[in-house]
Amino acid sequence: LHLPVFVKPANCGSSVGVTKVKDWNKLESAIHHATRFDRKIVVEQGIEVRELECGILGNDKPQASAVGEVIPGREFYDYEAKYLAEGSKTIVPAPIAPELAKEVQQLAIAAFQALDCAGLSRVDMFMEKSTQKLYVNEINTIPGFTSISMYPMLWREAGISYPQLITRLIELSVQQFALEQSEIQPS
Repeated sequence: LHLPVFVKPANCGSSVGVTKVKDWNKLESAIHHATRFDRKIVVEQGIEVRELECGILGNDKPQASAVGEVIPGREFYDYEAKYLAEGSKTIVPAPIAPELAKEVQQLAIAAFQALDCAGLSRVDMFMEKSTQKLYVNEINTIPGFTSISMYPMLWREAGISYPQLITRLIELSVQQFALEQSEIQPS
């Protein structure tokens, strides 16, 4: 790896414990900081990116929402940029080419299915600025769900209102529960 790198807890959300390391002398303290939040950490290559997000809704036949973009108000989208500092923006739909949006949606569905998710998820990706190559950063299986959270905003842009989204999630939960009950019943 070359600088910068990101050090982060493997199983935390909201960018808790994440440090951007720009000097190898700071790596050890970043690792110690991350281990305050998780016993397993990740050190990954830093690249110049745009952060794209896509909502997924469904069980066996998931659908992808519109694609949104997060523009951090700080150097990167850390906890402070997400919740404390002003200046971060979310843009829905993301200002990207339709072909790229379709690729983001397809990759988001593939990631959702690869992890055998059900119901809802928000798939966060990085698009490398120089190459437009997409990287799945994380799958958020319990995304924020207030009326101003990204997940409902993505679906609103796709034509599904907040009440419709909640109704659909209840239907999907009932379907998934029925399926799981039928699979565990003795024959």
